[in-house]
Amino acid sequence: MKYAVVIEQADSNYSAYVPDLPGCIATGATIKDAESEIREAIKFHIEGMKEDGLPVPVPSSAVEYIEVAA
Repeated sequence: MKYAVVIEQADSNYSAYVPDLPGCIATGATIKDAESEIREAIKFHIEGMKEDGLPVPVPSSAVEYIEVAA
């Protein structure tokens, strides 16, 4: 499955979250670190949902960049 991930710059690091998996978050010192950490967080989150007998949400979020004239 392929989930949309949002990575945002914070004060001193980067944070990442998955809109389709509420509560699935991660942080990293760099974007690459945040990507690696959120990948592991997604796996862990889905494993936990399965163990708890919860349905795993199908990816449904889409990401698009919109160009706006300034």
